[in-house]
Amino acid sequence: MKLTGFNTEYKIWLEKNGAIFGDGLSDLLSSISGLGSISRASRELGMSYRAAWGKIRVAEKKWGIPLVVTRVGGEAGGWAKLTPEAEELLKTYCRLQQEVDEFVQNLPEKFFTGR
Repeated sequence: MKLTGFNTEYKIWLEKNGAIFGDGLSDLLSSISGLGSISRASRELGMSYRAAWGKIRVAEKKWGIPLVVTRVGGEAGGWAKLTPEAEELLKTYCRLQQEVDEFVQNLPEKFFTGR
């Protein structure tokens, strides 16, 4: 049997102590990494600064690792950057997501084309 127009949608996440690392936290950390600011990252993602910080703090507590380091403004300006642990977690999540995506994209051909 051959199916046409098969749509494969999925969600993946990592979970530890009830804290989920999925697309939302991944997007937030990626934006912080790229923009160097929690405030700018939260605006870009359409969330409040407070919600962004809350998401980060909950994840840090439940995962038991620091995710973001900040420096408050002043003359030189403030910044935010990811910790090495956050960079590794983000890299691992993105690699997992890429591999799962490749697997899922091949499901229709593998199971529904008679091969």
